Amino acid sequence: MYRARRKLLLTALCAALPALGFCTAVHAAAPDAAWPVKPVRFIVPFPPGGGADSLGRIVAQQLTESLGQSVIIENRTGAGGLIGWQSVARADPDGYTFLIAGISLAVTMPISQGQEYDPKKDLKHVALLGGPPTVLIVNANHPARTVADLIDIIKKSPDGLSWGSPGPGTHGSLIGDAFGRETGTRMVHIAYRGGGPAVADVAANHIPAAFMTLSGATAQIQAGRVRALAVTSSKRTVEFPDVPTFEELGYPKLTGAPWFALSGPPALPAPIANRLNTEVRAILQTPDAKAELARQTMEVFDWDVPTFNAFVQKEAAYWSPYTKAMLEKAK
Repeated sequence: MYRARRKLLLTALCAALPALGFCTAVHAAAPDAAWPVKPVRFIVPFPPGGGADSLGRIVAQQLTESLGQSVIIENRTGAGGLIGWQSVARADPDGYTFLIAGISLAVTMPISQGQEYDPKKDLKHVALLGGPPTVLIVNANHPARTVADLIDIIKKSPDGLSWGSPGPGTHGSLIGDAFGRETGTRMVHIAYRGGGPAVADVAANHIPAAFMTLSGATAQIQAGRVRALAVTSSKRTVEFPDVPTFEELGYPKLTGAPWFALSGPPALPAPIANRLNTEVRAILQTPDAKAELARQTMEVFDWDVPTFNAFVQKEAAYWSPYTKAMLEKAK
């Protein structure tokens, strides 16, 4: 009722004051001020069960309450995540279509897929949601109990090791490729359409190993279906204190973590981006969200829109050479 009356008032003012240019200004500002007036879609470009999907659902549930409109998760997979990314990059910048993705789609994926991409221009990055470290997992019945065991087994095998990742250009694929270089082992990459299918195939012993987000593998590790051998975090995680870091095992170049974010079309109005950033950051600081994120081994960052976008630029500069090297190797 309030919004309807407000709209009538603005229309009347526009009719009364055309000479002042008031109508144009009001209609430009009104959509931002009233946002949202209908359900908002979060496109997750990977299947359910992975880190992006988990984070998206945590945020969407609480945003539905704080915004007063439904926030709907839509899993739109394909082409390693590029289909979902492109659907948002090309969407109307009206504040009703966003992407839940991260380093793979904001930085590395377009390069690995041969796409011309500028992370500063092709998406507006709204809020950094956080992220878990990448973990090396093997099937629970695999003879390797440690990374050293696995390396020894790989070197003795004429076929090397088949390993999975959430897709080409993802942090898991970059770390897996780097693992092969750092250890001098033959590695055969199998790219999946997300972390969920990759860890499921390791648990079912369809493939022996995978590099993927720790949050995406947590349930299968706790169920005893897969074994975690090492994580890429700078220190051991609270949830899995017995799992060593790659750095402490002598592989400092295998340190780092993927991150997940909320992004929108490049022309997304700043007022909408800033409001959504504020809402998301407040949600991530609530006790319930913190507890759930800790359970999923997610680290949270409290950054505004400019700080986050500057971070994306740094990540692009850092990871681009590694991604291009991976592409050259694959040719």
